[in-house]
Amino acid sequence: MTEATADRLRAAILTLARARGADSSICPSEAARAVADDWRPLLPQARDVARQLARAGEVQLTQRGQVLDPDGDWRGPIRIRRARG
Repeated sequence: MTEATADRLRAAILTLARARGADSSICPSEAARAVADDWRPLLPQARDVARQLARAGEVQLTQRGQVLDPDGDWRGPIRIRRARG
């Protein structure tokens, strides 16, 4: 992933999460769609950027309503929401 793509994904995740509000979340695919028309190849990168943002305390990653450890080993669909607190 290029740094420019990572920067665009980072900006998209933060913008979308802020716009959605504290009680809602976004899917990584929403950020990928905001960055490129051919968004599916960007989905793994969007998840990686979301992990980085969660490590920095800017967002939380959730799965089935439970907050995930950004360094944990998890699979399946995740959601991204603004960090609380």
